[in-house]
Amino acid sequence: MSTIDASLFAAILFAGMLIAQEMGLRAGRRRLAAEGESARTGLGAIDGAVFGLMGLMIAFAFHGAATRFDVRRDLIVREANDIGTAYLRLDLLPAPAQPPLRELFRRYVDARLEVYRRLPDVSAAREALARAEALQRQIWTASVEAARDAPQATMLLLPALNAMIDVTTTRTTALQTHPPAVVFAMLGFLALACSLLAGYGMAGAPSRSLLHVFAFAAILTVTVYVILDYEFPRHGLIRVDSVDQLLVDLRQAMK
Repeated sequence: MSTIDASLFAAILFAGMLIAQEMGLRAGRRRLAAEGESARTGLGAIDGAVFGLMGLMIAFAFHGAATRFDVRRDLIVREANDIGTAYLRLDLLPAPAQPPLRELFRRYVDARLEVYRRLPDVSAAREALARAEALQRQIWTASVEAARDAPQATMLLLPALNAMIDVTTTRTTALQTHPPAVVFAMLGFLALACSLLAGYGMAGAPSRSLLHVFAFAAILTVTVYVILDYEFPRHGLIRVDSVDQLLVDLRQAMK
């Protein structure tokens, strides 16, 4: 989901909540006019259950999005550490083999940075990822060949390279891990249902309170938008780009 998609979802949700409150208000007034105060009997338990479910859904969705955000941020740190460790262990190789491998490492870090700079352009990010994977294979092949005459490199460098390669798969999987779309649909549905019930509950007032109508819709809409922003930290206001500076600093140290 891109920034535009999240903003559009929030805008539609906000408008839908205003409409749902108006529909609930009118339905409530019609029923009050027909049945009097008895029309409210027994509705409190239903309202409480629906609003409670909404709160529970928001809590779980927010917690899950925040947890996945922290995991993605930690993986960037882990990748920077793994690349840095493997780069340092190139010193264990014979001197003639080191310069070509160091150049491959520089190109590799540039490609890895490019993968995430290209987002939300998925096709461009995939092209950068393919280049990074090709460089991984070149680095591994060249390192295995150079380590044949350096037993210490075989024991120390190759495991570090393996960790460096493995973390890219973990990061790609973490980037693509999100709740099913039905979870976000459920959030939207519950927000509309709560708006309908809120409007119905205001039916007894002589006039609608625009402050409460707009505040209720705005607060729930912003909450859902923040959850989406947390869930897709390469697109919106909440971002993990600042942690990419670790890879940038590592690349500069390789000069």
